[in-house]
Amino acid sequence: SCLVGSEMCKETDLPWFGHLEKTVTTHFHVIHTALDDYIPFCEYFIIPYLLWFAYIAVVYVWLFFHDRPNFFRYIAFIYAGMTLFLIISTLYPNGHLLRPLEFDRDNIFIKLVCFIYWADTSTNILPSIHVFNSIGAHMAVMHTPGLNQKKWTVRLSRILCVSIILSTMFIKQHSCIDVIFAILLGVIINYIVYHTCFCLLYTSDAADEL
Repeated sequence: SCLVGSEMCKETDLPWFGHLEKTVTTHFHVIHTALDDYIPFCEYFIIPYLLWFAYIAVVYVWLFFHDRPNFFRYIAFIYAGMTLFLIISTLYPNGHLLRPLEFDRDNIFIKLVCFIYWADTSTNILPSIHVFNSIGAHMAVMHTPGLNQKKWTVRLSRILCVSIILSTMFIKQHSCIDVIFAILLGVIINYIVYHTCFCLLYTSDAADEL
């Protein structure tokens, strides 16, 4: 699931999500593709996975205090994704069986992964909110004049966004299908909210062209 103690969710969304977490436990459509089996488990990706919380929150707070119009666009992006996620999870209960049943090593990163596994279920995963919100945060950075003109801010945001997306698959929180659907949803919502080409924002000259 999206592990959204997500301060970004509407209050009306939280009971809905909580209901799904309690009811979608055993009878669900298993999300899986052959590519998932070729992606190795790597506990070190727990670092960018956890940085997601700070990434989403920092962009939220910065926009709130410095660029209110883009703050509301960011909120619209995030809320649209969360609402669609809840609708999909309600109509198409889903989950995965990708998590390792045991580990052959023990370290702080494994312990953090185990904590995430304990705190978050492996149901209600399609599309990945971790991926979608990361795209939303990066799109907000790329469309905000006070941020997109700072090269290192753009680079750091891009690195965070990509590493968080990869982390969802390498710590076995999501299937590739969840990630692909989240990216496609991000492309659509980006066009609706910002009216820009999604791929343009990942070029080196994006900040100058916007």
